[in-house]
Amino acid sequence: MPMILIIDFGSQFNQLIARRVRECQVYCQIEPPHISVHAIRKLNPQGIILSGGPSSIYAQNSPKIDKAIFDLGLPVLGICYGMQFMIATLGGTVNKARKREYGFAELRIKKETGLFKGLPAHTVCWMSHGDSITKLPRGFQSTATTDNTNYAATANPRKRLYGVQFHPEVEHTPKGRIILRNFLFDVCGCKR
Repeated sequence: MPMILIIDFGSQFNQLIARRVRECQVYCQIEPPHISVHAIRKLNPQGIILSGGPSSIYAQNSPKIDKAIFDLGLPVLGICYGMQFMIATLGGTVNKARKREYGFAELRIKKETGLFKGLPAHTVCWMSHGDSITKLPRGFQSTATTDNTNYAATANPRKRLYGVQFHPEVEHTPKGRIILRNFLFDVCGCKR
């Protein structure tokens, strides 16, 4: 059975992420970050979603998952903290933002491909973060910006690694369901 694995970094929206996946008629399972890579292989997911969370990735006790998940060859979508974790783990830099972003933001999409296939060049998204990416790892590119964030979305299409600083799972991101569907069906190749 096709399935998506959601890693729970403590987001208040974990169940909502799962609900959005299930609304697309794709099975998903939520697991804690201490799940082993061996256990992930046994689950045989078609893709992984790294949730948001309340921590800063550079805080001493922030949740982390084994970085070997990025070597499994599976598509990964990092949301908010999940994207920051991915970027920092793969050699990029995340710092305290000069301005915390909370609420609606205008998202400017650079290319209407990948996660953003079928979306207009400008749309609204819901932000909730105090940290921001300041440097991308090799192979990554910025795919969307806001007034306060140069890296509102990032991608390494060759490795099928994607990240969004905003929350596509909430109603306040009107095109969020399209973004999640693009990840599930176009990137991961899920079937309903």
